[in-house]
Amino acid sequence: MKRIIYGIAIVVTAGFIFLKLENSSISKNRVPETVGSVISGAFNQDKFKSEAEWKKILTPEQYHILREAGTEIPFTGELNNEKRKGTYFSVGCDKPLFRSEQKYDSGTGWPSFWAPIDENALVLRKETGLGDDRVEVLDTCGGHLGHVFDDGPEPSGKRYCMNSVALKFVPDE
Repeated sequence: MKRIIYGIAIVVTAGFIFLKLENSSISKNRVPETVGSVISGAFNQDKFKSEAEWKKILTPEQYHILREAGTEIPFTGELNNEKRKGTYFSVGCDKPLFRSEQKYDSGTGWPSFWAPIDENALVLRKETGLGDDRVEVLDTCGGHLGHVFDDGPEPSGKRYCMNSVALKFVPDE
């Protein structure tokens, strides 16, 4: 029963956050290197593209998540329940980000990982201006993937909460 109530609370909260992001100026026409301060990692400027180029490459849903810092509705992403062994890549950069051994069920409705595949795989940026400070997770070509929180399991204590649509899963052979 507690899990059901927790799930409902998360869905309601996520819906509120989704609407808040949809209507915020930070989610529209953002430039990866200018919103917030980078905490770790580095962008690969050779992988940056114009918004017109991104629109040709990405689906509308991918564009919304990766380029406009959108959030998919919890429990709707294909990769949330993925259990096979393999590697999760960034859709935008086609760069490996996470391994299946780092994934766990956080109960939040989004794929969650306790660590990236290596410390240079991601860019972490302090996000401000939405009422509370959070840490945004981006790929190295500037695409929004999700957020990282300090409520994950050991050994890292982190929860990298990612949008499924921003990831591509490649199973091990």
